[in-house]
Amino acid sequence: MSAATTRSRTTDRLCAEAVDLARAAAEEAAAPGVVGEHSGLTSEGDRVVTHFFECKELGYRGWRWAVTVARASRAKIVTLDEVVLLPGPDALLAPEWVPWSERLRPGDMGPGDLLPTDAEDLRLEPGYSGEDEPTPSSPVSEEMAELVEAEDAEVTEGTPANLPVAPARGSITSVAEELGMRRARVLSRYGLHTAADRWDEAYGSQTPMAQAAPATCVSCGFLQPIGGSLGQAFGVCANEFSPADGRVVSLSYGCGGHSEAAIMPRPPQPAPPVVDETRVDPFPLRPSADSGSVPVTADEDTAELGHS
Repeated sequence: MSAATTRSRTTDRLCAEAVDLARAAAEEAAAPGVVGEHSGLTSEGDRVVTHFFECKELGYRGWRWAVTVARASRAKIVTLDEVVLLPGPDALLAPEWVPWSERLRPGDMGPGDLLPTDAEDLRLEPGYSGEDEPTPSSPVSEEMAELVEAEDAEVTEGTPANLPVAPARGSITSVAEELGMRRARVLSRYGLHTAADRWDEAYGSQTPMAQAAPATCVSCGFLQPIGGSLGQAFGVCANEFSPADGRVVSLSYGCGGHSEAAIMPRPPQPAPPVVDETRVDPFPLRPSADSGSVPVTADEDTAELGHS
């Protein structure tokens, strides 16, 4: 071990004793009353020492004011190097920064927001095989390319020599444009699987609504089929009273709005009244004498009790 290395690991005495100088510098940089007690020091090198002071600022628990002082060779005066607020071993820190692409969640996009798609996105794959050239209807045609080359203009990004030209008629790109199938990329198998898993988790057979449904969507009249391979397992709900209205639902999903769930019986209708206006039914005002249960006798004294 060399003598220089030994000196660098030895704390300089004058720098270590400059606690008052370090405190004054920390109090000047910080707000009044937030610099606490001296909590230690560390040797940064040959005649360089950093003093630590507790931070009493609200929201900075465990942080320390670090004041670095230094002394020139053969000098007797200690000078200030820098003042900074640093986290301690038990400091309260912000969570680790996460890129926006990993923090983005469904529903976070608003009007005007743009979400760029990575060129190597696993959810997409080339929509057709062929040259990566613009179609005949592209703004960058052969005439435009020649004009740009002659005038040395920059109408698009890149140099004029790297500008694309229009493809010849009959190329794969041109045919795809004419058939209305010109999409640079389409969903890959991985993209299809992730979409299917996401939709099945939201509106699938394992949801509480589907568990309590009287039947599945595959037999519902409000299910609108979709094309493609996903149409074998999913459809679109068209029932305005369903919780999944306008959503892609699994064929094994179900809800109480199933078209054949229950047919409501019609309320009972009373029979129409029958009024006979051809004859009159007489109703006596008083009961007749022979309407009781005891026969009528001329002598009331010999009559049995209880006659009416």
